[in-house]
Amino acid sequence: MTIPKKEFDGLVSINGTKLYVETAGKGEALLFIHAGIGDSRMWNEQYDEFSKTHYVIRCDLRGFGQSKMSSGVFAHHKDIAAILEYLEVEKAIVLGASFGGHVAIDFALTQPELVKKLILVSPALGRYEFESPEMLQFFNKEEEKIKHGDWEAATELNLKMWVDGPQRSAEEVSQNVREQVREMQMNIFSQPEVDVVEEIELAPPAITRLGEIDIPTMVISGNLDVIE
Repeated sequence: MTIPKKEFDGLVSINGTKLYVETAGKGEALLFIHAGIGDSRMWNEQYDEFSKTHYVIRCDLRGFGQSKMSSGVFAHHKDIAAILEYLEVEKAIVLGASFGGHVAIDFALTQPELVKKLILVSPALGRYEFESPEMLQFFNKEEEKIKHGDWEAATELNLKMWVDGPQRSAEEVSQNVREQVREMQMNIFSQPEVDVVEEIELAPPAITRLGEIDIPTMVISGNLDVIE
Protein backbone atom coordinates (compact mmCIF):
# COMPACT_ATOMS: atom_id res chain seq x y z
CA MET A 1 0.00 0.00 0.00
CA THR A 2 1.25 3.46 -0.89
CA ILE A 3 1.76 5.67 2.17
CA PRO A 4 1.51 9.26 0.94
CA LYS A 5 3.70 11.85 2.64
CA LYS A 6 2.17 15.16 1.61
CA GLU A 7 -1.01 17.05 2.30
CA PHE A 8 -1.67 19.90 -0.08
CA ASP A 9 -4.30 22.44 -1.06
CA GLY A 10 -3.25 25.11 -3.53
CA LEU A 11 -1.28 25.87 -6.67
CA VAL A 12 1.88 23.95 -7.45
CA SER A 13 4.40 24.63 -10.23
CA ILE A 14 4.15 21.75 -12.69
CA ASN A 15 5.75 21.54 -16.15
CA GLY A 16 5.94 25.29 -16.70
CA THR A 17 2.56 26.28 -15.29
CA LYS A 18 0.64 26.35 -12.01
CA LEU A 19 -1.89 23.60 -11.36
CA TYR A 20 -4.44 23.45 -8.56
CA VAL A 21 -4.07 20.32 -6.43
CA GLU A 22 -5.95 19.26 -3.29
CA THR A 23 -5.53 16.21 -1.06
CA ALA A 24 -7.32 14.81 1.99
CA GLY A 25 -7.45 11.67 4.11
CA LYS A 26 -5.05 8.81 4.69
CA GLY A 27 -4.53 5.38 3.20
CA GLU A 28 -4.39 4.08 -0.36
CA ALA A 29 -4.02 6.88 -2.92
CA LEU A 30 -7.09 7.59 -5.07
CA LEU A 31 -6.82 10.19 -7.84
CA PHE A 32 -9.91 11.83 -9.38
CA ILE A 33 -9.63 13.35 -12.89
CA HIS A 34 -12.54 15.58 -13.88
CA ALA A 35 -14.58 15.76 -17.09
CA GLY A 36 -14.10 18.32 -19.85
CA ILE A 37 -17.20 20.29 -18.82
CA GLY A 38 -16.05 20.72 -15.23
CA ASP A 39 -13.15 20.95 -12.85
CA SER A 40 -12.12 19.37 -9.55
CA ARG A 41 -15.30 20.65 -7.88
CA MET A 42 -17.37 18.06 -9.74
CA TRP A 43 -15.96 15.53 -7.28
CA ASN A 44 -17.04 17.39 -4.10
CA GLU A 45 -19.27 14.63 -2.71
CA GLN A 46 -16.97 11.76 -3.72
CA TYR A 47 -13.94 13.64 -2.40
CA ASP A 48 -15.52 14.05 1.03
CA GLU A 49 -16.77 10.46 1.18
CA PHE A 50 -13.64 8.64 -0.01
CA SER A 51 -11.31 10.77 2.12
CA LYS A 52 -12.68 8.78 5.07
CA THR A 53 -10.90 5.67 3.77
CA HIS A 54 -8.32 6.85 1.22
CA TYR A 55 -5.71 9.49 0.54
CA VAL A 56 -7.72 11.30 -2.13
CA ILE A 57 -6.22 13.61 -4.72
CA ARG A 58 -8.07 15.90 -7.08
CA CYS A 59 -6.72 18.55 -9.40
CA ASP A 60 -7.79 21.03 -12.04
CA LEU A 61 -6.31 20.01 -15.37
CA ARG A 62 -4.34 22.66 -17.23
CA GLY A 63 -6.74 25.36 -18.48
CA PHE A 64 -9.56 24.29 -16.13
CA GLY A 65 -10.72 25.69 -12.80
CA GLN A 66 -7.86 27.37 -10.96
CA SER A 67 -5.12 25.82 -13.13
CA LYS A 68 -3.43 28.05 -15.66
CA MET A 69 -2.82 27.36 -19.32
CA SER A 70 0.68 28.30 -20.44
CA SER A 71 2.30 28.73 -23.82
CA GLY A 72 4.28 25.86 -25.28
CA VAL A 73 3.63 22.13 -25.60
CA PHE A 74 2.03 19.99 -22.92
CA ALA A 75 0.26 16.72 -22.24
CA HIS A 76 -2.31 16.26 -19.48
CA HIS A 77 -1.06 12.77 -18.65
CA LYS A 78 2.43 14.15 -18.10
CA ASP A 79 1.00 16.76 -15.74
CA ILE A 80 -0.70 13.97 -13.79
CA ALA A 81 2.58 12.08 -13.47
CA ALA A 82 4.30 15.23 -12.21
CA ILE A 83 1.55 15.82 -9.63
CA LEU A 84 1.97 12.31 -8.21
CA GLU A 85 5.73 12.81 -8.09
CA TYR A 86 5.30 16.11 -6.24
CA LEU A 87 3.00 14.43 -3.71
CA GLU A 88 5.47 11.53 -3.36
CA VAL A 89 2.82 9.01 -4.38
CA GLU A 90 4.35 5.85 -5.82
CA LYS A 91 1.12 4.30 -7.07
CA ALA A 92 -2.56 5.30 -7.15
CA ILE A 93 -6.01 4.12 -8.07
CA VAL A 94 -6.87 6.43 -10.98
CA LEU A 95 -10.49 7.41 -11.68
CA GLY A 96 -11.38 9.51 -14.72
CA ALA A 97 -14.76 10.64 -16.05
CA SER A 98 -15.45 11.51 -19.70
CA PHE A 99 -12.46 13.59 -20.88
CA GLY A 100 -10.83 12.70 -17.57
CA GLY A 101 -11.14 9.07 -18.68
CA HIS A 102 -9.21 9.98 -21.83
CA VAL A 103 -6.44 11.44 -19.66
CA ALA A 104 -6.52 8.42 -17.33
CA ILE A 105 -6.18 5.98 -20.25
CA ASP A 106 -3.23 7.91 -21.71
CA PHE A 107 -1.65 7.99 -18.26
CA ALA A 108 -2.10 4.23 -17.79
CA LEU A 109 -0.54 3.56 -21.20
CA THR A 110 2.49 5.78 -20.61
CA GLN A 111 3.07 5.27 -16.87
CA PRO A 112 1.52 1.89 -15.95
CA GLU A 113 3.90 1.52 -13.03
CA LEU A 114 2.11 4.43 -11.30
CA VAL A 115 -1.41 2.99 -11.69
CA LYS A 116 -2.69 0.35 -9.27
CA LYS A 117 -6.24 0.22 -10.63
CA LEU A 118 -8.10 2.09 -13.34
CA ILE A 119 -11.72 3.28 -13.08
CA LEU A 120 -13.25 4.82 -16.20
CA VAL A 121 -16.63 6.56 -16.08
CA SER A 122 -18.08 6.96 -19.59
CA PRO A 123 -14.55 7.65 -20.84
CA ALA A 124 -13.56 9.60 -23.92
CA LEU A 125 -10.79 8.12 -26.03
CA GLY A 126 -7.83 9.72 -27.74
CA ARG A 127 -8.21 10.06 -31.51
CA TYR A 128 -11.78 8.78 -31.52
CA GLU A 129 -13.69 10.52 -34.32
CA PHE A 130 -17.38 11.22 -33.86
CA GLU A 131 -19.47 10.36 -36.89
CA SER A 132 -23.14 10.69 -35.95
CA PRO A 133 -24.99 13.70 -37.42
CA GLU A 134 -26.13 14.70 -33.92
CA MET A 135 -22.60 14.90 -32.53
CA LEU A 136 -21.19 16.67 -35.59
CA GLN A 137 -24.03 19.20 -35.41
CA PHE A 138 -23.31 19.78 -31.71
CA PHE A 139 -19.61 20.44 -32.29
CA ASN A 140 -20.35 22.76 -35.22
CA LYS A 141 -22.84 24.77 -33.15
CA GLU A 142 -20.45 24.93 -30.20
CA GLU A 143 -17.60 26.12 -32.42
CA GLU A 144 -19.83 28.83 -33.89
CA LYS A 145 -20.88 30.12 -30.45
CA ILE A 146 -17.29 30.12 -29.19
CA LYS A 147 -16.08 31.91 -32.32
CA HIS A 148 -18.53 34.74 -31.61
CA GLY A 149 -17.71 34.85 -27.90
CA ASP A 150 -21.18 33.72 -26.86
CA TRP A 151 -20.06 31.74 -23.81
CA GLU A 152 -23.57 31.49 -22.34
CA ALA A 153 -25.02 29.88 -25.48
CA ALA A 154 -22.02 27.55 -25.81
CA THR A 155 -22.42 26.55 -22.18
CA GLU A 156 -26.13 25.85 -22.62
CA LEU A 157 -25.34 23.61 -25.61
CA ASN A 158 -22.94 21.62 -23.41
CA LEU A 159 -25.48 21.36 -20.61
CA LYS A 160 -28.09 20.00 -23.00
CA MET A 161 -25.67 17.48 -24.52
CA TRP A 162 -23.64 16.26 -21.54
CA VAL A 163 -25.80 16.94 -18.47
CA ASP A 164 -29.38 16.55 -19.73
CA GLY A 165 -28.46 14.07 -22.44
CA PRO A 166 -30.59 13.19 -25.47
CA GLN A 167 -33.24 11.37 -23.42
CA ARG A 168 -34.11 14.04 -20.82
CA SER A 169 -35.33 17.60 -20.71
CA ALA A 170 -33.64 20.21 -18.55
CA GLU A 171 -36.59 20.05 -16.15
CA GLU A 172 -35.88 16.37 -15.45
CA VAL A 173 -32.34 17.11 -14.25
CA SER A 174 -31.28 18.42 -10.85
CA GLN A 175 -31.12 22.19 -11.20
CA ASN A 176 -28.37 22.25 -8.61
CA VAL A 177 -26.24 19.98 -10.80
CA ARG A 178 -27.00 22.05 -13.90
CA GLU A 179 -25.99 25.29 -12.19
CA GLN A 180 -22.80 23.79 -10.78
CA VAL A 181 -21.79 22.57 -14.23
CA ARG A 182 -22.82 25.90 -15.77
CA GLU A 183 -20.47 27.73 -13.40
CA MET A 184 -17.58 25.36 -14.12
CA GLN A 185 -18.13 25.44 -17.90
CA MET A 186 -18.37 29.24 -18.00
CA ASN A 187 -15.09 29.40 -16.13
CA ILE A 188 -13.46 27.19 -18.77
CA PHE A 189 -14.70 29.34 -21.64
CA SER A 190 -13.59 32.54 -19.91
CA GLN A 191 -9.98 31.40 -19.44
CA PRO A 192 -7.58 33.93 -20.97
CA GLU A 193 -6.19 32.93 -24.35
CA VAL A 194 -2.53 31.92 -24.51
CA ASP A 195 -0.42 32.12 -27.67
CA VAL A 196 1.31 29.07 -29.11
CA VAL A 197 -0.29 26.24 -27.16
CA GLU A 198 0.10 22.69 -28.44
CA GLU A 199 -1.28 19.61 -26.72
CA ILE A 200 0.82 16.54 -27.42
CA GLU A 201 -1.31 13.61 -28.56
CA LEU A 202 -0.31 10.10 -27.62
CA ALA A 203 1.37 8.33 -30.54
CA PRO A 204 0.27 5.77 -31.48
CA PRO A 205 -3.13 6.91 -30.15
CA ALA A 206 -4.93 5.18 -27.30
CA ILE A 207 -7.72 3.94 -29.56
CA THR A 208 -5.22 1.52 -31.16
CA ARG A 209 -3.54 0.48 -27.88
CA LEU A 210 -6.25 -0.51 -25.42
CA GLY A 211 -4.99 -4.09 -25.46
CA GLU A 212 -1.75 -2.89 -23.88
CA ILE A 213 -3.48 -1.98 -20.63
CA ASP A 214 -2.62 -4.73 -18.15
CA ILE A 215 -4.10 -3.10 -15.06
CA PRO A 216 -7.30 -4.09 -13.21
CA THR A 217 -9.89 -1.86 -14.89
CA MET A 218 -13.53 -1.01 -14.22
CA VAL A 219 -15.63 0.76 -16.86
CA ILE A 220 -18.84 2.46 -15.73
CA SER A 221 -21.59 3.70 -18.05
CA GLY A 222 -25.18 4.81 -17.57
CA ASN A 223 -28.44 4.09 -19.34
CA LEU A 224 -28.82 7.80 -20.12
CA ASP A 225 -25.30 8.34 -21.47
CA VAL A 226 -24.79 9.88 -24.89
CA ILE A 227 -24.34 6.96 -27.29
CA GLU A 228 -22.16 7.52 -30.36
